[in-house]
Amino acid sequence: MNPNDAKAKGIKDGDLVRVFNDRGQLLAGAVVSSAYPEGVVRIEEGAWYGPLNEKIGAIDTYGDPNTLTQDIPSSELAQATSANTCLVDFEKFKGEVPPVTAFGGPIEVS
Repeated sequence: MNPNDAKAKGIKDGDLVRVFNDRGQLLAGAVVSSAYPEGVVRIEEGAWYGPLNEKIGAIDTYGDPNTLTQDIPSSELAQATSANTCLVDFEKFKGEVPPVTAFGGPIEVS
């Protein structure tokens, strides 16, 4: 994120942030850099979906950007994520940092 955006929300490089919209929410580490324009949050790639608990809308602790995007394909041929309209907000995460459980496999959600 841009340094001006980070400063406005009290975020420093390396802080844990909650990124969210009406589709979902996730945790990600902040990388503050003037390489990003103001108003842009970039989530390059996360891990598989790792919800904090089994409740609908639970925060994704592994930073999977698919949590925030529309569930529609980019085309009939390429079934990739269509993320051109992914508007989000972000804030410094104030909760207890969840444990890293990535090495045990994903939680199955039914």
